[in-house]
Amino acid sequence: MAAYAALVSLTTTMDHIQNHPLFSISFDKIQMESLGEKIRFLLDFIEADYSHGVTITSKQVEILESQIAAAAYAAEDVIESHVVDRIHATKDSKRNSMPLGSTESDPLHQIHGGSVSSVDLQTVIEEIDSIKNKVMEFKDEIGSKDDRYMQQQQPTCSMVTTTSTPPGKNTMVGFDEQLLRLLDKLTGQQSNRQVIPIVGMGGIGKTTLAKNAYEHSVTMHRFDIRTWVTVSQKYNVRELFVQLHSRLVSTEINGEIDEQLLGQKLHKILWGRRYLIVIDDIWSIEAWEEVCRFFPDNNNGSRIVVTTRISNVATHFDSACFELTFLDEDKSWKLFCEKAFGQVGCPSELEDIGKEIVKKCKGLPLSISVIGGLLGRSNRTHKYWKNIAKDLTSILNSGEDENCLSILSLSYTYLPVYLKPCFLYMAIFPEDHDIRVSRLIKLWVAEGFIKPNESQSLEEIARGYINDLIDRNLILKQHLGSNRKIQFCEIHDLLRDLCLKIVHKDKFMCMMEENPGGVESERRIVCNRKGVCCRTLQLAPLTRTLVTSTDGRLSNNRLLRVMSFNDKAKKKYLLRHIVDQVNMRYLAYNEFNNSPSSVKLPTSIDVLWNLQTIIIGREIEAPSQIWEMRQLMHVDIRTLYLPDPPQNQNQDEFILQNLQKLANVTNFVWSEEACKRVVNVRKLHIEYDNDSKSSNDYSVHNISRLRKLESLTFFPYGLPNLLQKLTFPSSLKKLHLDCCNVRWEDLSVIGSLPYLEVLNLNMCWVEGEMWYPVEGEFLRLKFLSILCFDIVYWNADCSHFPVLEKLELIGMDKLEEIPLDIGEIPTLELVKLYGCTESAAISAMKIAVEQENNGNDILRVQVDFDTKEQLESFKKKVEQLATSFTGNNFQANAYF
Repeated sequence: MAAYAALVSLTTTMDHIQNHPLFSISFDKIQMESLGEKIRFLLDFIEADYSHGVTITSKQVEILESQIAAAAYAAEDVIESHVVDRIHATKDSKRNSMPLGSTESDPLHQIHGGSVSSVDLQTVIEEIDSIKNKVMEFKDEIGSKDDRYMQQQQPTCSMVTTTSTPPGKNTMVGFDEQLLRLLDKLTGQQSNRQVIPIVGMGGIGKTTLAKNAYEHSVTMHRFDIRTWVTVSQKYNVRELFVQLHSRLVSTEINGEIDEQLLGQKLHKILWGRRYLIVIDDIWSIEAWEEVCRFFPDNNNGSRIVVTTRISNVATHFDSACFELTFLDEDKSWKLFCEKAFGQVGCPSELEDIGKEIVKKCKGLPLSISVIGGLLGRSNRTHKYWKNIAKDLTSILNSGEDENCLSILSLSYTYLPVYLKPCFLYMAIFPEDHDIRVSRLIKLWVAEGFIKPNESQSLEEIARGYINDLIDRNLILKQHLGSNRKIQFCEIHDLLRDLCLKIVHKDKFMCMMEENPGGVESERRIVCNRKGVCCRTLQLAPLTRTLVTSTDGRLSNNRLLRVMSFNDKAKKKYLLRHIVDQVNMRYLAYNEFNNSPSSVKLPTSIDVLWNLQTIIIGREIEAPSQIWEMRQLMHVDIRTLYLPDPPQNQNQDEFILQNLQKLANVTNFVWSEEACKRVVNVRKLHIEYDNDSKSSNDYSVHNISRLRKLESLTFFPYGLPNLLQKLTFPSSLKKLHLDCCNVRWEDLSVIGSLPYLEVLNLNMCWVEGEMWYPVEGEFLRLKFLSILCFDIVYWNADCSHFPVLEKLELIGMDKLEEIPLDIGEIPTLELVKLYGCTESAAISAMKIAVEQENNGNDILRVQVDFDTKEQLESFKKKVEQLATSFTGNNFQANAYF
């Protein structure tokens, strides 16, 4: 909702200005208090959500919301323009103050015509006051006692939980028979490579069926290689090969390799091996023909599953296809109940009205899931559900949209107002894009969508919003990080189509496909196509957000706050023009630049007074002025050379209180003074390269002063003994050590960290061959990953890692075996080996055998070898053991 987003954004902007000490920015205190009071009143009105009710009332609310959004935008334009002018004036040392200018009769016309600086703030306040009076008249008209129009879902305050339902396969109801048939096809005796098409309309459950088969234990045990690629309507052949390659091997793809060579590499990986590939959401036969020649027929039972909405594509494969149809009433009701109530079941008083609502979904699983998510999070009263049924009947009878999109639009209508702009923002990502949750959260915060509360940080609130949208089935969780938090999510094509339709209707965002004009008044512009003319973007002086693949100097976009380029950072921009957009909050160049030369940022970098996030994929030297950028929250630069903080300053004035992430800081001393400046940092990545000095020149023991630090990556490849100088803060939850000399006593210190949940030991060296963990250590460790450790003997049992969930051993080419008792850890879900010794692999299999015999159906064991020869040797040894073992919880693969 544009009005809510505009009001919260304006409130955030006013708070930032009033709390910022630099540049002598000042506004009339009485004016700002008056504006703040009116904004709070309008925000209360929007949060009450009067938009549900009779048609006339809904239209009135729509008009009021449009007027509120325009007025809030106008106020923000006036305030931020004044700030920008002040900063430029200070930077250029041309004048000491800048008046707000004269009054014009039509402030909104003047502002959206580009003449922002000539508008008086008082005039905008009067316009907002006029709208406030209209709102009061409207509230008097409908009467405060009529609760038909009030939001009956959970309260619309920003206090939200940060937990979500546990991860797992997508709920599949009604397709059990198809799943069994598909598994039979996948594991059948036919030795030739087979293509198995699944066809059906959008939202019918094609991907869900394919995913359940793909993740089934029978399938995992059957195939040497499994991988998944999503094609989409607009596809790029090279990107498809990159997707397939990156999911099969861990090596990075050189950006210069063409699609033909990538296809040949893929063919080489697949040759001679039994593989399963899922090609999801393919729209044309041409897309298939571009890639199919690189999928060899090894005559060993390889399979390719293809999902498509297009019948002609499905019949092209000359294979019996799985044609998914609508669910019947019983299966529809079962799916709805699972989505709305989980294992609890539907209350008897809601069953009749619930079935009436489900019937209107006409058996389409996506519609049922979304409606189930809506009602499961709503007030469970017959009256409220009756209103939902009434609204659903109304939109289905309107005949304006396709049936599915109409039903999905109801889920948006009944969203709490604070979730609406966040949901619509999903449209900035391309179709079928894996969305990094941390990036999405940073963008929401930079946009000003998140209303603060006293007990949570903005990012904690935003993560709660992510979980809420997932619980409502409006976005899907994809991958979890080692800390079990959702790392990637995605949005269904049809729900993205809904977002696109609403953002266009509400003018919330402009999606540029070619080089259209008419962007002058657009506040958010998204263009995911390369080559769009930069001149077009220059014509949007009020734009706040630019997400594009086109890099360039946008000097006329003076109020930009979000710039996200799917491109490499140019040296010229970083040297000269990074300080042009002084209103910036989020700046990201999302591609790595492999240039060996570093770039020195200008000393005027601190004019970016409100910068929160900076992401640059190249080597950067920062000036000392970076220590004066109080709003910084996330600094993620490929290699960052950071100077010591300047001395003789008012310390309290220059503490970076908001800084949460500082990544890839290289050769930094870490003085006591520096630690005081970043006292609230939560995530830290530090490196020491071959140009570093001696260990005695660095004060990494001061890291212990960072008492809120939760995640530390330590990479001293130039000084491998520096670990012994490091002192860990007790607050650590996640530790990644890379290229360190590790002593056994170091591991004991690490094991004593009281909150440690994730430990990665990567390319580390130890003194001695035997590891004897001590009981009472690693009490909270859930994830342990060890790469290329020189351990030969590991003497451990279930008491040493009592809550471990995932064990990952990589390149352990000396390890004799995994302790059998590790399998007795009750929380253990996965043991994964790659490139380890054959004896270690056999010990892992023995753990799987023992746990299966003990009735443990949670633990999975996966062993990956470098070559097919190693895999065959392993299988022969297993046959000699003659164990009684189904292998449903065990999988062995070879990569080459």
